[in-house]
Amino acid sequence: MERLQKVIAQSGYCSRRKAEELISMGKVKVNGELVTELGTKVNYTDTIVVNGKTLNQKEEKIYYLLNKPRGVITSAKDEKGRKTVLDLIPDDKRVYPVGRLDYDTTGVLLLTNDGELTNLLIHPSNHVEKTYIAKVKGLVMKQDIEKLCKGIIIDGKRTSKAKAKVKKKDKKANTTLIQLTIYEGRNHQVKKMFEAVGYEVLKLKRERFSFLTTTGLKSGEYRLLSVKEVKTLYSEVQK
Repeated sequence: MERLQKVIAQSGYCSRRKAEELISMGKVKVNGELVTELGTKVNYTDTIVVNGKTLNQKEEKIYYLLNKPRGVITSAKDEKGRKTVLDLIPDDKRVYPVGRLDYDTTGVLLLTNDGELTNLLIHPSNHVEKTYIAKVKGLVMKQDIEKLCKGIIIDGKRTSKAKAKVKKKDKKANTTLIQLTIYEGRNHQVKKMFEAVGYEVLKLKRERFSFLTTTGLKSGEYRLLSVKEVKTLYSEVQK
């Protein structure tokens, strides 16, 4: 027996958090009966219907690592008709991005149909490291680096402690290249952190997600994760 929201997430339909919302909204039926109570236990032989769709509980899990290019939406679809990250993955399986990267942000992005792993990776309590390289306007001062590391207020809430260091200063161009590692995934967080200490982000790349990098992948290219890499991700978030 497993909790209903976990089974829905493992089917690849959505994340566990989204599954909980759907259950509470009365969008889920088990063996023809409406279920709204979180934590309801089900068997894998039960018939589960979400929003009128019967789940395939034995869907094969698949995991992609994409080197996201600039100018692509991190979404399953876009109302404005812009290219999305799913357009770069020619696969008939329904996968979705793990977290988000802004339209103009490049670098490491995971896509999967494993809702359980997705939920674990994006939950801030699991402290998954995300490392960015930011090119900002201006010559960043030491005291501002210290502020980024200690945590600063954005959107009325202090960010968690981070790691930051200057990679290169270009006095002629009046720009600084900074490596920043954070453990959260708040909306536009990196750009807002730099803005809070007085710097505009000109370019942003996520160079690492946990232990994963885009080494060997050109912009727009992708690869499948190995079984070992998937197991390592699970072990990282279940410590």
